[in-house]
Amino acid sequence: MVFLPQFENKQGVKIRTRFAPSPNGALHLGHAFSALCAHDFAHAHYGEFIVRIEDIDGTRSRPDHIDAILADLAWLGLQPDASVQYQSAKIAHYETALEKLGALGLLYKCTCSRGDISAALKQAPVLHGPDGPQYPGTCRNRSVEAKSGFCWRIDTAKAVALTGLLRWRDLAAGDQIADPVQFGDVVLWRKDAPASYHLAATVDDAHGGISHVVRGRDLFAYTAIHRLLQVLLELPEPVYWHHPLLLDNSGQKLAKSKSSPALSVQRLAGADGPQLINKLRKGVLPLGNSMSSP
Repeated sequence: MVFLPQFENKQGVKIRTRFAPSPNGALHLGHAFSALCAHDFAHAHYGEFIVRIEDIDGTRSRPDHIDAILADLAWLGLQPDASVQYQSAKIAHYETALEKLGALGLLYKCTCSRGDISAALKQAPVLHGPDGPQYPGTCRNRSVEAKSGFCWRIDTAKAVALTGLLRWRDLAAGDQIADPVQFGDVVLWRKDAPASYHLAATVDDAHGGISHVVRGRDLFAYTAIHRLLQVLLELPEPVYWHHPLLLDNSGQKLAKSKSSPALSVQRLAGADGPQLINKLRKGVLPLGNSMSSP
């Protein structure tokens, strides 16, 4: 595959990558490319390619989407090398991680609604990060007695003071210094669902033995949060490869939110899945190189 980065496994690490879609919509060509990158990187280094279904997003996670995801991957010829994993079976792992962070004194309850946050932002300026304005810290220093209707946030500045300087390595971009403070106090446990993406993905990668996290460049900046959690939870540090993103005809990245054409439409129409994958391998489709956040 023309896009595989240079990597020499000098330490003889067991290479394991993953493709981790959320079953809240149909896969598109950008997902196929991401799965291909993870699949081919693992197999180029005699490793394993894993599929993990991130199915803890409340009612948005639907069984029919899971069925379609697995059918699309089989049609493309990107079969996993082990049983499919499901986040919904791993809630206890996330709870244990949350308890550990709580014992470190790094978590606080937050009852703020989106409206509350919006109103607070109008009252005082805050720093902006890759996701926009940071949470203004309304609940950080107050006692919240609520037993429901709250989320758990991490006091990021306090956590960084505990860990010190954080670094990570990307096979495309090189050595990086992580700056999780730019995101403010992110949510780790949601009001309407279990663990947030940041906590669940970090814990899953560790428990799944993922040696190399292969994902799109739109998630590049989030690695800072994941490195913070890895150090706090004493989890292994994977190597990262943030691959380029496929672009549509307008030069924008493909996305579910933009109703990018579904792979299942081509599959059900009788298109040749392996032929499509080989086109991706040969690099005949447009790619973007930006590392902006979603």
